[in-house]
Amino acid sequence: MRKLLLFFSLFVAFSMHSQEYFPTNTGVKSTFNKTVAFKNATIYVTPQKIITKGILLIKEGKVLSVGKSVSIPKGTEIIDLEGKIIYPSFIDMYASFGIEKPKKSPSSRRNEKPQYDATRKGFYWNDHIRPETKAENSFKFDDKKATDYLKAGFGVVNTHLQDGIVRGNGMLVALNPNSSDAYRILENSSAQYLSFSKSTLSKQAYPTSKMGAMALLRQMYLDAKWYADGNAKNKDQSLEALNANKSLLQIFEAGSWLDLLRADKIGDEFNIQYTILGGGDEYERIDEIKNTNASLIIPINFQDAYDVSNPLIAKQIALGDLRKWNQQPTNLSVLAKNGINFALTTHKLKKTDDFLKNLQKAIKYGLNEEKALEALTTIPAKLLGKTTIGNLNKGSYANFIITSGAIFDSKTTIYENWVQGDKNVVNDMDIKDITGDYTISVNGKYYSLIITGKGAKQTGVVKKGDEKLKATFSFKDGRIHLTINDEGYTRLIGQIINASNVMQGTAYDEAGNESGWSASKTFKKEAKKKEPKKKKEDLTILPISYPNIGFGNFSLPKQETILIKNATVWTSENDGILENTDILIKEGKIAEIGKNLKSRAAKTIDGTGKYVTAGIIDEHSHIATSAVNEAGHNSTAEVSIEDVVNPNDINIYRNLAGGVTSIQILHGSANPIGGRSAIIKLKWGENVEGLIYKNSPKFIKFALGENVKQSNWGESNTIRFPQTRMGTEQVFIDYFQRAKEYDALKKSGKPYRKDIEMETLAEILNKERFISCHSYVQSEINMLMKVAEKFNFNINTFTHILEGYKVADKMKEHGVGASTFSDWWAYKYEVLDAIPYNAAIMHNQGITVAINSDDREMSRRLNQEAAKTIKYGGMSELEAWKMVTINPAKLLHLDNRTGSIKIGKDGDVVVWSANPLSIYAKAEKTIIDGVIYFDIEKDVEKRKSIKEEKSKLLKMMLSEKMKGGKTVIPKKKSNQNFHCDTL
Repeated sequence: MRKLLLFFSLFVAFSMHSQEYFPTNTGVKSTFNKTVAFKNATIYVTPQKIITKGILLIKEGKVLSVGKSVSIPKGTEIIDLEGKIIYPSFIDMYASFGIEKPKKSPSSRRNEKPQYDATRKGFYWNDHIRPETKAENSFKFDDKKATDYLKAGFGVVNTHLQDGIVRGNGMLVALNPNSSDAYRILENSSAQYLSFSKSTLSKQAYPTSKMGAMALLRQMYLDAKWYADGNAKNKDQSLEALNANKSLLQIFEAGSWLDLLRADKIGDEFNIQYTILGGGDEYERIDEIKNTNASLIIPINFQDAYDVSNPLIAKQIALGDLRKWNQQPTNLSVLAKNGINFALTTHKLKKTDDFLKNLQKAIKYGLNEEKALEALTTIPAKLLGKTTIGNLNKGSYANFIITSGAIFDSKTTIYENWVQGDKNVVNDMDIKDITGDYTISVNGKYYSLIITGKGAKQTGVVKKGDEKLKATFSFKDGRIHLTINDEGYTRLIGQIINASNVMQGTAYDEAGNESGWSASKTFKKEAKKKEPKKKKEDLTILPISYPNIGFGNFSLPKQETILIKNATVWTSENDGILENTDILIKEGKIAEIGKNLKSRAAKTIDGTGKYVTAGIIDEHSHIATSAVNEAGHNSTAEVSIEDVVNPNDINIYRNLAGGVTSIQILHGSANPIGGRSAIIKLKWGENVEGLIYKNSPKFIKFALGENVKQSNWGESNTIRFPQTRMGTEQVFIDYFQRAKEYDALKKSGKPYRKDIEMETLAEILNKERFISCHSYVQSEINMLMKVAEKFNFNINTFTHILEGYKVADKMKEHGVGASTFSDWWAYKYEVLDAIPYNAAIMHNQGITVAINSDDREMSRRLNQEAAKTIKYGGMSELEAWKMVTINPAKLLHLDNRTGSIKIGKDGDVVVWSANPLSIYAKAEKTIIDGVIYFDIEKDVEKRKSIKEEKSKLLKMMLSEKMKGGKTVIPKKKSNQNFHCDTL
C-alpha cells in the first residue's frame, strides 16, 4: 500500500512540476512554470558572494541566473525589491520535524519484571541498535511546525527519529507547504544518527549506563565488520543496514562537551569522524574540542537568568550554574575564533521564535555575522554533501528569504520565505510605514494621532491637547480604521495619499451622519545636532576555570622543583619516621631525602613542626565518575569506568583537601562480573586523559553476596540469573570456561568473532588483569578463591571483606590482599558478623590490608579511618598509616611508583599541620607529580573569590530582572553520591 501511495505522490509531483498536458476547470493553473525576476535587491548568493542592485531569476523551483546584469525573458513576472535583501534560506541539520518520537509505554504492572533479551528476530541482539530505521516510514509533513520554521528563516530541515542508540536514517526535507512529499523530500537517506540514549520502543535492560552504551557501540562495530566479512551464519537486518549506511554522514547526539569527547573517542577507535551535536558548553574545554577535528552542530538554547530576588534561594545556586548564564552566549564566538567548523540548530529550543533572538545575542557576544550565516547555509549544506541548498548559485533550489534589512538585526523584518520557488508570506511586504505624528481635522475638531510600530503591528494613540482619548486604530490592506471617543463615538475610514503624508476619508458620528476628515503629518523643525556615537554596551564576561565550577583553577598549576625543609617525614618504608628531614621533589619525582638539602631553583616549604607523608591512596572509590553500575547483564566485563571518568566532580578537590592523591574508581556490585576500573591521580583541573594513570595495571570489579543475586532489588527482580549464592559460583565457572575456549580459538590463528567481554576475561586467565572483588561472607570468599585456583589464577583483592578475619589463613595461602572498612557494620544482613578488629586480624596473619572508603565523605578523612585500627587491634602508627598509603599501592601494583617517601618515586606527598592520624590534622599542601594541587592558604583565597564572583553574578541577574529580562526560578540540584549499589 505504501509503495502505491509513493507512486501516486511521485506521479502528482511530476504532474505539478512538468509541462501540463491536461485541462483544468477549477481556478487558476499552477504558476510553477512561471519565470520570476527579483531586481534591485542586495543578494547574498553565499555569505561571501554579495551582489548589490542584483537580479535573481527563478523558474521551476530553481535559480536560473543571478547577477548584476541578467537577461530577463519576455513574460517574466518582475518584482522590484528596492532597498531589500535576499538571503539563502537556512538549514537545520538536527531536527525531528514531521516525525513524532514514540512515547514511553507505561508499565502494565507496578512490579513489572525487567526485560533482558531482545524482542525482535532477525535483527541485532540489542533492541536499542536500530540502523534499519527509515525516517520516511514515519514522516508526516507538519504544516504548523513548518510555518514556525519559515518565520525563523529556515527552508530545509534534516530530520530523523530521535530515539535509540543507533537511530537509522534521516531525511532532508524542504519546508514547502505547497508541494507533495515526493518533491519536497530532497534525500531519503541523508545521514545516520547515533546517541548514548536507549530507545523507548524497547524495555530491554542493557545498557543501563553510558559506559554500557559505549561498550555496546564498540561491540556493534566489531560485529558489523565480522558480518561484512561473511563470517556470520545468521541473517541480521540491523548489521546489514549499519554496513549499508557506512558511507552516510554519521551524526552523533552528545549534548555536552564531556559526552562530545566520549563520542569522538569511539569514532576514533573505528576510524569514523562523527559530526557531533554539542551542548553549547564547548567553550569550557575548547582546546580539547578543537583536537577532535569534528564538525559540530550547536544548539543555542541559552540559560535564562535566575530569579534571585529571594536571597535564601539564591544562596543555594552553585557558582557553575550562575556562570553558565553569563558565559554560554560566548560559545559560538569561541568556536569560530578557534577555527572549529559548526552548523546551528533549533534543537532544544522551546519556541522556534527564540532562535533569531538567541543568535542576535550570540552576535552581541562576539560571533561574526558572516560566520553565523555560514553556520546556517553553506556549512550544513557542505556537511550534508548538497550543493543545491544553502546558496543561490545557478541551478540551486530557489530557497531564499526577503528581508527589510540585515538578517541578524533585531529591527529587521522577514517578509517572505520562498522554498522551491514557492512564496510563503511571513510579513506583508506591501504594508506602508505610516509611523509618525499627525493632526486630524474632523467636524471642526482637531486631534493628535501618534502612530508607532511597524508592518501590520502599527498602533495609534489619539490625544486632544494633552488629554489621551479612548480610541482604536488599525491599518490593514491600505485602509485606516479609527474610532475616537470624545463626548460620543466618531468612526473614521480612510486611506493614505501623497506619499504617506496625508490621510483622507469619511467620518461617521453616532447618529450615522457622514462627513469628510483629513489628517496631515507634522514635521518638527529642529536644529541639526550631531548625533553622539552609540556607545557599545559593555559586556562583563567572567573568566573560565578548570573545571568551570567553584574552586576551579583559572590556570592549571605547573610542575615545580619543591624543597620541603625540616619536617617530620613518615616514609611508609623500612626507614620509618625521619625527624627534621628535608625532601627535594624535582621533575615530578622524589629526588633527595636528607638533612640540610639545598636547591637554588626550588620553591621552599618550611616544614618545621609539620608532618610529611606519601599521598593517601583510596583503593575503592566511586567519585569522579558519571556512572557506577552497568546492571543490564550478569556479566559486563566489556564496560570500562575509564569511559565515564568525570573531571568536573568537586569531590576530587575535596579529596585533595583530605590528603588523597590517587584512587581506584571501581565499578559497582550490580552483577557477579562487573566492569573494568579506572585508576587516576587527583589532578584537579586536568582533562580525563590527564587524570588517568599512564600504563596503569588493569583491574576489574567482581562481586558476591546480596547485591548480585538481587535479593535486595525488590519483588520484580527475580528472573535474572543468579538468584542464589550457588548460582553466583556457576556464573563464574561458566564465563571462565567460555573465556578459556575463546582464548584458545584466538591463539589458534583461526577466524574468530572479537568479543570485548571475552577479551577481558581472557586477560584474567592470562594474568594480565587483576580482580578486586566485593565480598562479605566467608563461604563465598572461599568459593571464589577455589574457582580462581581451578582456572590457575589468583584473586588480587577482596574489598569490604568484613568476614575476612574468619578466613585470613586461607586468604594468606591464596595470596590475596584485603581492602576493608575500619568500622562499618550492621547496615545489611550479610554484615552482621563484621567486627572493627577485622583489619588488624588480617594484617597480623600477614595479609596486605588497606582501608578504603566506598564513599565520597569517608574518602576525605581516610587518615582518621586508618587511625581507628590503632584503637581496634593495637596497630602501630606506622602500620596504621601504611593501610592508606603503601598497602593500597601494593594492592594496585603501583608501589614501585607511589605510596611511600622513597627516592625515585612519584612526587605525591602531603604536608600535614599535625600528626596525620590525628582528628586535628589538616592537609596544608597536597602535591602530585611535583605539582601543588591543593594549598590551604589558596583555598581561603578561593573561598573569598567565590563569594565575590557569586555576588557579582547575582547583581547582574537582579539587574536583568529589573530591566524586564526573562528569568527562571532556580531548581534544586544535588550531586549523586555513588556507592557500590547505586543504579
